[in-house]
Amino acid sequence: MAVYDRWHTAKPRGDEQGKAMPRCREHKQFPSADHGKGDRWQVRWRDENGKQCKRNFAKKAGKDPNTCADAFDAKVKADLDSGMYVDPNAGKITFREYAVQWLAAQTFDEGTRDAIEQRLRLHVYPDLGDKQLGVLSKRPSLMQAWLRGRQQVIAPNYVRVILAHVSTVFNAAIDDGVIIKNPCRASSVRAPKRDGRKFEPWPVERVAAVGGAITERYAVMVAVGARLGLRQGEAFGLAEEDVDFLRGVVHVRRQIEIFKGRRKVFALPKGGKERDIPLPESLRLLLAEHMQPDNYPPVPVTLPWKAPDGDPVTARLIFTTRQGTAIHRSEWNRFVWKPALVRADVSATRDNGFHALRHHFASVLLEQGVDIRALAEFLGHADPGFTLRTYTHLMPSSRDRMRKAIDDTWGTIPGASALDVPSREIS
Repeated sequence: MAVYDRWHTAKPRGDEQGKAMPRCREHKQFPSADHGKGDRWQVRWRDENGKQCKRNFAKKAGKDPNTCADAFDAKVKADLDSGMYVDPNAGKITFREYAVQWLAAQTFDEGTRDAIEQRLRLHVYPDLGDKQLGVLSKRPSLMQAWLRGRQQVIAPNYVRVILAHVSTVFNAAIDDGVIIKNPCRASSVRAPKRDGRKFEPWPVERVAAVGGAITERYAVMVAVGARLGLRQGEAFGLAEEDVDFLRGVVHVRRQIEIFKGRRKVFALPKGGKERDIPLPESLRLLLAEHMQPDNYPPVPVTLPWKAPDGDPVTARLIFTTRQGTAIHRSEWNRFVWKPALVRADVSATRDNGFHALRHHFASVLLEQGVDIRALAEFLGHADPGFTLRTYTHLMPSSRDRMRKAIDDTWGTIPGASALDVPSREIS
């Protein structure tokens, strides 16, 4: 590694007539063919793969490696020696270009992939997409300005979700040696505070009202959501062969996902894991009645597995459209769910989506003393800690539970209301 003077040579070069050129007047040195063209100082080095690299600077001396050749030369040498070297040209790729490559390489299910792509496209690319990763990594202020703009148009919790995606892209770029810092982790970049508003689970009366207001074909689906805690896609994908009436178990084996906004596919439940849920007797009777031949018998539906070009899989779905096809989430929400909310006098907001039935299920189990680990298993959460964070405000008070535990244990013992302990005089 070394710093070279592009404008001058150690020995004079010949002019067009072959005569030695004189020293330049300003620097008193022999001029090169590049004399006075571009920046004077050039740092040359070989990267970890032996590739010859170079970068020009206007200044030689100084402490700033971004503007001074000597400082940059020292930094590159130190980075190579410590294994922290990053190609200065690698960061020239734009955020959009790198994010597209990153997302294509991930193993997310298609629903998750589409959701991330949509969030980046709508909320990140317009402001940050055409900026170079290297520039963004050195300018946390750009990230904070973007965050401030997003907070003015979308909810704080949603901003945090999008910021997490952006931060993951930067982390991947660090792993790939494209940049060395994640600007999302800078102290000056402050994510919005979580929305402190806690959701209120639907009471039984509201669940019953919506179940009574919805189209008869889907009334039992409301009960499935409220009594099994299924996600919407899992309810759409529930099949006759998943319900073990004899043993009283429901096997959650698949969900219906929407690929690229339109194509329906079967896929594993969220998290890529099947699970079993006990079948309550009250729901067993409802499902059995619903599936009778003269009501809404299961319909065999064939969809590709995971992707439009996936292997075809057939399941006898319990809930389908009038045409006997798999349900499309957006269309069902628009033409079935929201009208039912209106008829039940429930506001058709995001908080009152099908997921509200899942929250109701969790609240009932917690109220009845089911522990967090078991609830997480029933809900299909890989991390019980997530379940705890989501539903901690619904858990019975520890003080109330303590009083009840002691009273239940001692309240039925004769004479336990008084201390049957001999008194003694305190000397």
